[in-house]
This record gives sequence, C-alpha cells and structure tokens, in this order.
Amino acid sequence: MELKRVVVTGLGALTPIGNNIEEYWNGLISGQSGAAPVTHFDASKFKTQFACEIKNFDPTDFIDRKEVRRMDRFAQYAMATAKEAMDDSKLDLEKIDKQRVGVIWGAGIGGLETFQDEVMAYAKGDGTPRFNPFFIPKMIADIAPGLISIKYGFMGPNYTTVSACASSANAIIDALNSIRLGHTDVVITGGSEAAVTEAGMGGFNAMHAMSTRNDDPKTASRPFDANRDGFVLGEGSGALVLEEYEHAKARGAKIYAEVVGGGLSSDAYHMTAPHPEGIGVVAVMENCLRNAGMKPEDVDAINTHGTSTPLGDVAELKAIGKVFGEHAKTLNINSTKSMTGHLLGAAGAVEAIASILSLEHGIVPPTINHETVDENINPELNLTLNEAQKRDVKVVMSNTFGFGGHNACVLFKKMD
Repeated sequence: MELKRVVVTGLGALTPIGNNIEEYWNGLISGQSGAAPVTHFDASKFKTQFACEIKNFDPTDFIDRKEVRRMDRFAQYAMATAKEAMDDSKLDLEKIDKQRVGVIWGAGIGGLETFQDEVMAYAKGDGTPRFNPFFIPKMIADIAPGLISIKYGFMGPNYTTVSACASSANAIIDALNSIRLGHTDVVITGGSEAAVTEAGMGGFNAMHAMSTRNDDPKTASRPFDANRDGFVLGEGSGALVLEEYEHAKARGAKIYAEVVGGGLSSDAYHMTAPHPEGIGVVAVMENCLRNAGMKPEDVDAINTHGTSTPLGDVAELKAIGKVFGEHAKTLNINSTKSMTGHLLGAAGAVEAIASILSLEHGIVPPTINHETVDENINPELNLTLNEAQKRDVKVVMSNTFGFGGHNACVLFKKMD
C-alpha cells in the first residue's frame, strides 16, 4: 500500500507571547518572554508566583457567551485556535466530505480549573452534593475535539490523545497516520492546556519541578543555562490543519510544509525523570527519521523539548549528539519554551507551529535568557542563544516528551 503525502494547510496559535499566528511569530523572533506574575489567582503563598499566562483573551470573540460558560478555559483556547486554523486553511465546508474530516486533539490534563473549582466549592459546603451539571462535560479532556467537530460538522475520527506533555505531538502523529493510510482527507489537530491554577501550581511546586525565580520571572525559563532551576508553567493552544497532498493541491490551498515523519518511544525508566543518557530520546529521534525515510544529515534544525530543568536539558542534548554525531554541530538547536514557558499538553502543537514557521521564513527563533555556560553541555552545539538566526531551513525536527516516559518526535519538510 502506498502511503499518501500529508501537508499543513492551516495554522492557529494562542500563546503567552501572542494570541494569533502573526503575533506568536513576531514574539518568537524578537525573543519575547511571556512570563509574568500570576493574575488568574492570588499566588502570593506559593513557592512560584509567576507563569506564562494568556493575555488579553476574550472567549466571546470566538464563542457565544452562553457556550463560554459551558467550557473550561482549555476548551475555549482550543476553539479559538481551531477557528484561526480553519480560516487560514480556507476549506470550503460546502464542498468537502465531512465524513472524511477528523479532529484529533491533545490535552495532558484537560479541565483542571473546572475540577478544582467544583471540588473546592463542595468542600466548603455542608456536604450536600451541589455540582454544576456541566462539571463533567467541562472537565473531560476529550471535550475539546468534540466541540470542534460539533461546530464544523466533522464526522471523521474524533478523540483526544493523553500522554502528558507529549499529548499534542501524539495527536499530530495520529493525524498524520490517519491521512497517510487513507482513512481521512483532512484532520484538525493540535492541543490545548489551561493548568495555571492553584492545583496546577501547587502540584508542580510540590514536585520541585518549577522555577522559583520570583524576583525576575522574565528570565526564569532558561534552557541549557547552568543556573536553570526548573520550568515555567504556561498555557495556550496550537491548531494545525493537516491535509492529504492531492486534496490540498486540487483546491489550490496554501501549503506551509509537508509532515514527513513521526516517531514514538518510551523511556521505561522513571515516572518523571528522564534517563540520564537519554536512551528513550535517542530511540524516538531514530524512529522518526526512519519513519520519514531520512538520514540525520538531512535535518537542519531541532526545536527541542528543552524545558529548563537540570536533568532534562542535558539528557536531550546528549541524545542529539548520539543520533546526529558530527552533524549535530551544524544544526540549529533551540528551545522556544524559553519564551512561552511549558504549555504541557499543548507544547507539541505550539512548538510544531514554531518549527513550521522556521521553514517558511528561513529564521530559527532563539533560546533566550542564556547567561552561563553549563559544563555538562557540549560547547560546540549551536543552541541559537539569545538572538534569532537566519537559515535556509529545509527540514526541521520537533521533540516533545512527557511524564511517564512518553516521547514523541515529528519531522517537517519545506515543499519542493
């Protein structure tokens, strides 16, 4: 069976550094930090008092006011970016076969704020269960793709992938395979997350996973820097319209890039810590290259998982060295989490979009906030530090990993 080619024909982004694709890209190449003191709740008693929040977002710009009350923020974010991606794709809903259009979405947690608020309200009461009838529909992680499919009438595959911070990268790979195998013509894919809540902040603080640089939030996310002290919690959403190449060509669609491969692996090592030698990361990048029919030398740039944690950054760069050998020194390696923070289940989609825009514009966004060299990191690697770099990027890799040892890797190629 000959696999079909898959291309990207629409993009949508809602991030801590921009509420649409244009703003997001400008924020990336200018090295803008999205970190600031928390506004969603009073964080004064928390170890970490800042995050990368969405700013100036009004869901009623995209969704009927009545419906907004029935959606957790993570679903609102999903609806906003799906609309931007759909508008960008210029798909004619009257002409496409909606039974061959799917929605495959990623969310690592789902409606955490809804769950938290309902349980806290119950705990403060007299013990009588008075829960909102929309509690469960607002909270479940699979509601986002359900709502997108309802809005547009898409009747193809519809589900959520949940693999912690790798969730939306998993969704992209599932979407790729659905189209490759001929099951669908178009899939709206991506991911969203809204975990900047008391429960999210408190939980990650208890794990000692987050930066506590409260005196200078904007520089707190500092991947690869010797003085990094954990990730910065972020929120937002990224949406991509993936489409079978001949289907896109027939309607004259703008094509951003081709999705040429996806790889998955497991660390099988620890609940939260990466293997110190990055063996699972080595496997996922090799699997992705094999799936794409490419060699390490074909890759020009890698948007790393790069969360700004002491263990994770070193393990990933060691793995890149093992997979790419001497070619690793010629790569542009970066971490856009230095600007957006860690969007958890939405990270894979938002970073895939950054990678695709690198192909389109010939610019690799920087890894900002780097001040001190880490002696555990190969000094010959080009980590695209502090300033964007121009480069004719033809093939770019996007890495995303999650608690539980979940690893996902996607390869995008500029169209010939």
